[in-house]
Amino acid sequence: MAEWIRPRSISPGSTIGLAAPAGPVDRDRLDAGESALAERGFDVVRGEDITAREGYLAGDDDRRAREFMDLVRDPAVDAILCVRGGYGCQRIIPRLDADEVRRAAKPLVGYSDVTTLLLWQARSVGLGGIHGPMLERGGGLDSVAWDALCQALYGDDEGRVLTGRGEIAGLAEGRLCGGSLSMVVASLGTPWEVDTRGAILLLEDVQEAPYRIDRMLHQLEAAGKLSGSARGVGVGALTGCGNPDSDDPSAEDVVREVLGSLGLPTVSDLPFGHIAENHSWPYGGRARLDGNSGEITLLEASTDSLEGTR
Repeated sequence: MAEWIRPRSISPGSTIGLAAPAGPVDRDRLDAGESALAERGFDVVRGEDITAREGYLAGDDDRRAREFMDLVRDPAVDAILCVRGGYGCQRIIPRLDADEVRRAAKPLVGYSDVTTLLLWQARSVGLGGIHGPMLERGGGLDSVAWDALCQALYGDDEGRVLTGRGEIAGLAEGRLCGGSLSMVVASLGTPWEVDTRGAILLLEDVQEAPYRIDRMLHQLEAAGKLSGSARGVGVGALTGCGNPDSDDPSAEDVVREVLGSLGLPTVSDLPFGHIAENHSWPYGGRARLDGNSGEITLLEASTDSLEGTR
């Protein structure tokens, strides 16, 4: 892996480029999200074909990859914010230029399927990113989530605390990695496979049955990504992951049972994932996890004013 760097920070009034690297985009939500960014003082640019659709994709692979690389290359664009997830990021990776992405060192913001791009940047580019909100909710994030995103982009989030619930006692420090559980598991065996060595693994997901979450966690353990590798685990929202009318274990019960058997310090109910309170965190940034208090404290900012190594 290339020597690690953080993306460059941006300033109020900077230009954010919008990308649709995965699923098709709803124009009304896109317009509402763009307005919300403008209200926060950002200039926003987007391609005319960002609402293209080809089945379950936002246009063909060439369109989506070209859009992403055009934003990377455009000197007027300071950061890249993905509009939505869905599926499709994995398909464009062979068309992306790792060297150009590293030289540009622009903050990349997204979650869900964009987890794949954050994993790829970490392993193939040696560049951090921002696991944070997109525009699939239009402007419908809570104000704290918007503030957290701005702090991350400005490099002002060192010391910020994500508060959840302590599940398994213990303290851990390490770099943050992870994202969508299903995308993290899908990375196994690829060049952008998740690297949990000495890391704090953060996970969330949406519309996954508890038995599937059980299977994916056990697959991560079998692949050597949990005990003996990760130093701690933080769990965000598990949105729509279970049937409240069923007697089967809940998604939260499954996580508690599987991780509890491993003894890793664990925090649950963290404010990130497929929720309006989707608070940003730095992919690759150092943090401290406290399984007693249920807190994760960011020990370094998401972005850096210089392209220095960390």
